[in-house]
Amino acid sequence: MEKILKLGVPKGSLENATIELFRKSGWRISTSSRSYFPSIDDEELACRLIRAQEMSWHVESGAIDLGITGIDWIKENESDVVVVQDLVYSKSTLKPARWVLVVKENSPVKKAEDLAGKKISTELVNFTKKYFAEKNVKVEVEFSWGATEAKVVDGLVDAIVEVTETGSTLRAHNLRIVQEMMTTNPQLIANKQAWQEPWKRAKIEQIALLLKGALQAEMMVGLKMNVPKDKLDAIIKLLPSLTSPTIAGLYNSDWYSIETIISETMVRELIPQLQKNGAEGVIEYPLNKVI
Repeated sequence: MEKILKLGVPKGSLENATIELFRKSGWRISTSSRSYFPSIDDEELACRLIRAQEMSWHVESGAIDLGITGIDWIKENESDVVVVQDLVYSKSTLKPARWVLVVKENSPVKKAEDLAGKKISTELVNFTKKYFAEKNVKVEVEFSWGATEAKVVDGLVDAIVEVTETGSTLRAHNLRIVQEMMTTNPQLIANKQAWQEPWKRAKIEQIALLLKGALQAEMMVGLKMNVPKDKLDAIIKLLPSLTSPTIAGLYNSDWYSIETIISETMVRELIPQLQKNGAEGVIEYPLNKVI
């Protein structure tokens, strides 16, 4: 019997980032504007494009075995799925985002309780209703099909619940964040039945391991350098290594080759110190995966 794992690729804002992450992890996904079924260079995987808002529904139902979506939509849909791997990483395009309560800049609203009896527009209807119910604040929550910011600007609603990374778009529309309601980030999720099937679980765990490795590599770089024997101890003390640096003697000389993995943010400070302390031929190189 042919073994196939059905993979959901999120269509929309997460699509390109997901495809790039899989590329770094070892899988090439090719999409077409005329098809909802991307090709992938793995005979054991079959892909389908699905909106992130709907992904957890289809994973829960078993229509697909594995997919990527935000934790916000898992909560909104109240989906019973296995969260296999958190895919957020600070440099990645799979960045965390915030769902925030927003009003016009000149609104008298200072906190959520001030919206009692008011109307709120959002895509995240169920979560918003629960949020205010837990505060015992009665509000009217309506679903927004899009252009949510414009509704509060035009006075069609009193507030909105919207997703943002930096808040710059909201400020540009003269809107003000009252408070943060939830932080969300992408998750690799699996169908519960698929997770219990040995072959599918092994395949899912393989994918999760390599995706995590690719994400970790985004913030790391490799460094190689040559160091004379009398400077070796000084250089080693400067290196904050992921584990221990690799040291190898160079042929027929008193020099050593050192190789290590470090955080990319440290490189600009570290390289001048390495050079000052005797390192030569320093090479920095990117990484695809760190496992």
